[in-house]
Amino acid sequence: MEIKINTEFITLAQMLKMADIVQSGGEAKYAVKELDIKVNDELENRRGRKLYPGDRVIVNGEHYTIV
Repeated sequence: MEIKINTEFITLAQMLKMADIVQSGGEAKYAVKELDIKVNDELENRRGRKLYPGDRVIVNGEHYTIV
């Protein structure tokens, strides 16, 4: 699935909201600690991680690409 952004970058928490994985920042804080999230094949647990176009995110086996 592609996540389209209009800015230079978005945070992992924003991406989780855009993908309808979480509904709020509070849920995102919990989700990054509990879900299996990889950014560009590296395990990630910081909701403030900056994501740029071309980054690949995997959340519990679901693939997302930032465009």
